[in-house]
Amino acid sequence: MNAVESITRGQYWANGPYIDQFEEKLKSFFDIEHAVVFNTGTTALVSALRAHGIGEGDEVIVPSFTFVSTANAVRIVGAEPVFADIERDRYGLDPESVADLVSDDTAGIIPVHYAGSACRIESLSTIAEQYDLVLIEDAAEAFGATANGNAVGTFGDSAMLSFCQNKVVATGEGGAVITDDADLAADLRLIRSHGRASGDYFESSSTGQYRTLGNNFRMPDVVASLGVAQLDRVDELIRGRRRVAKAYADRIDAIDGVEPMTDPADGRHVYQLYPVTFDAGIDRDAVIESLAERGVSSKVYFEPVHQNSYYRETYDRPIDRLSTTVDIASRVLSLPIHPELTTAEIDHVSAALTVAIEEEGQRPTEPSPT
Repeated sequence: MNAVESITRGQYWANGPYIDQFEEKLKSFFDIEHAVVFNTGTTALVSALRAHGIGEGDEVIVPSFTFVSTANAVRIVGAEPVFADIERDRYGLDPESVADLVSDDTAGIIPVHYAGSACRIESLSTIAEQYDLVLIEDAAEAFGATANGNAVGTFGDSAMLSFCQNKVVATGEGGAVITDDADLAADLRLIRSHGRASGDYFESSSTGQYRTLGNNFRMPDVVASLGVAQLDRVDELIRGRRRVAKAYADRIDAIDGVEPMTDPADGRHVYQLYPVTFDAGIDRDAVIESLAERGVSSKVYFEPVHQNSYYRETYDRPIDRLSTTVDIASRVLSLPIHPELTTAEIDHVSAALTVAIEEEGQRPTEPSPT
């Protein structure tokens, strides 16, 4: 009904009351001072980097085990991503790898909370404070996750949220930056709307004042209306994902050769994705094919960014320090997950995975060269 109201109102297309409501609900959920919504998570991250003053000549430490936009956003603002390795527990940035890469040119760190679980964010926050670096959390996959009782997204100087179609809170597309920094929030609002100081362009006879170089990164009111409705039931959405994840874990734990994802000891996992990790030697492509033959879709999240053709051609820094990234990325596969997945569907996926792994065990091995 929110979307119908927004559309039939006949005004407030590029701004409007649902934008304000969505931002207020985000502030309340995270218990944070400021939330600024954008048309995508990527533009939100680009804007956060710009608002923090990161640009030409700066380096930003990021994981390679992430969606490409994490690294792309750094390059879009003129800075250079520096790829650090991940750790084997939560598949987030390894604090030791990050500390080893800090240089005089390092301006910031963008840790990614992979699949819905907090990374080692407290250790990374300590490193950022020690070296006076900007810490921008990429919380695109972890809306509602916690670490030691604190919400993911509230540890850094700011955090990016994504509302893309498969996220915990989904509006089709959309993003936000949350922060306690009033000046940063003010800059973000300028950047998202052409650098214009006033927000009433469509309701005013004046064209307004333009204080900085900005872009059109605004979220439409109708999209925000979907976000408001999603936030009204976010606890239900998270409970549904956690229910499905527990059911998966109970079944997959009994399958040899594959490790299910479970809750971290010190926080709440929201399972935006449900990745499983295969033992070395299992042919992941064969498993994907076997699952597809049984009507089960699966997806690889993610191939390392530094192995993408664009970064292979343009990235000239050493990559031999990313051994854990390369290893984990080659063995991870995400299974279907959404809050309404039924027990029968979970059983079907788990049974199909069991058969796929058994087929792998029966596959003849190549003879050793003599």
